[in-house]
Amino acid sequence: MAERFERHRQPWTADEIQKLHTLAKKGMALKAIAKALTRSEESVKTRAKEDGLSIAKLR
Repeated sequence: MAERFERHRQPWTADEIQKLHTLAKKGMALKAIAKALTRSEESVKTRAKEDGLSIAKLR
């Protein structure tokens, strides 16, 4: 794995959740959202699933 995430298992803040919702609604890709939030793709995917968001798949 090329990138190391130093923020291991950090709780989600209200701002991050709001940003996730906004980016997901804009139709951004998982990788782009993860980078914007400085979180792993797995973390973003899990949180989106919990919140009932659908994240655009890369074509």
